[in-house]
Amino acid sequence: MKKIKMSALVLAAASIASTGAMAQSSKANAWEGAYGQWSVGFASFSPKIGSTTATPNPGSLLYPYPALLGQTISASGSANTLNTPTNAISAGYNFGVNQDYVLGIGASYYIGASGSGTGSFSLSAPGGGPVPALNETTSVTYQLKNLWSVTLQPGYVIDKDRLVYAKVGYTGVTIGLNGPIASYQTSTLSGYSLGLGYKQMITDSIYLLGEANYGGFSNKSATLSTSIGTNVGTTLGGSGFDLLVGVGYRF
Repeated sequence: MKKIKMSALVLAAASIASTGAMAQSSKANAWEGAYGQWSVGFASFSPKIGSTTATPNPGSLLYPYPALLGQTISASGSANTLNTPTNAISAGYNFGVNQDYVLGIGASYYIGASGSGTGSFSLSAPGGGPVPALNETTSVTYQLKNLWSVTLQPGYVIDKDRLVYAKVGYTGVTIGLNGPIASYQTSTLSGYSLGLGYKQMITDSIYLLGEANYGGFSNKSATLSTSIGTNVGTTLGGSGFDLLVGVGYRF
């Protein structure tokens, strides 16, 4: 009976080994298959504030300039570049084209919110007579959150331990604005994503990676409500890049 059991175990082990070998041999190259990874690094975002308008809000009890309702209010805005640490989790699958190339599809999500960037909006109107002139500048801070991307990733297989690849796809981010006289407001931007990367195996399944990514975000209309009774309308856009290093698992 023991001999029969041992024979069954040997056959089962041989079958599993054979199946694994067949699965490996059926791959076009060693980089074909699923992967997951985590990376950390540095990011920089340059916001773009477009044309800005200001409209008095007659419903606001805090508005101190009721006579300005009939006047034109000039408005402008600016924001500074934000530099911040960042980290991302990613997952995807590489399809083997042949022994030298893969075509991957991947998704990344950047965890948490960025550091804070700064900016300002200025409002002015001449006034006249009993009507006081309006000359207000309010500072604002902004943060990035919920940054994500979905990309196609054509790659060149240097060998079973090294892979270089490019990334092209779609990306989105949420910008949160806040200030002393401005209520908190969020605006979601979307755009395109480009990148380059390199992966190096350090064990049979674990690899190290380095990436450089760029995102360009199209302008989107946004309205900022202020406590002085004026709604500031503007367009938000921008561009950013990150440099990442990380570790991943190749299935």
